[in-house]
Amino acid sequence: MGHQDTYRHNDAYAEFLENWDESFYAKYADFLKPPSPGARVLDVGCGVGQVVKRLAEAGCEAHGVDVSEPNIAKARRFSPHCQVYDGKKLPYPDSFFEAAGALNVLEHVEEPEAFVAELTRVVRAGGRVMLSSPNFFRVLGFRDYHPQMRGLGNKWRNWRRVREKLREMKRQPSSVKFDRMTPIVKEPFTPDDDAIVATNPLEMAFFLQRTGCKVEHVFCTDRYVPKLLDLILNITPLRYVMFNAFVAARKIRKD
Repeated sequence: MGHQDTYRHNDAYAEFLENWDESFYAKYADFLKPPSPGARVLDVGCGVGQVVKRLAEAGCEAHGVDVSEPNIAKARRFSPHCQVYDGKKLPYPDSFFEAAGALNVLEHVEEPEAFVAELTRVVRAGGRVMLSSPNFFRVLGFRDYHPQMRGLGNKWRNWRRVREKLREMKRQPSSVKFDRMTPIVKEPFTPDDDAIVATNPLEMAFFLQRTGCKVEHVFCTDRYVPKLLDLILNITPLRYVMFNAFVAARKIRKD
């Protein structure tokens, strides 16, 4: 059984997602929303449908897919265009959506490089592609919830790994792959600890560019914060080694 299959019938996960605060997904949903009314938009890993709901209320034709059957049962309260999928192949034709994104999903997929390509495939040229995930290569930060982010030793290791990744992207781009991690499984169920991919903004932007996208924004803030603070946190390249990985791109070529 694959890692994503553990979510297939996970009622505890659906119950956990029901308690998401709106501030957790508002920025992602608003970036994902196209300017044209009635546009088709896809949220991959839609959970119980909060993002789908926000998009539908904004006038979009909101679609969602998830590997969890309990999640989709709840998400269909907000849109009939929500369905279970296998976590690999999106059940849509090429260039079907005006925008598509994934919030806190990439760190859980078994083939992250292919996942980014598949996400881009279903977006039309000129449409937006969104990825938002934890930055497991944090060097600066606090309240680090995952062991890979905690402590000076790990932060030094992360800094060295970032530099190694940058050299690899420059000298051997074809060999670049996300680092894999051993999932931490807890009882009772706690999501995010069981991540299997060391997501980070450098590689998220790299693979979006490889699939034919132009990266427009890279933020270390995945939620709305005061504008001045947001500017200070994101004005320098340090945003690549802080907090989270929030990447917005525009597809510039057809598949």
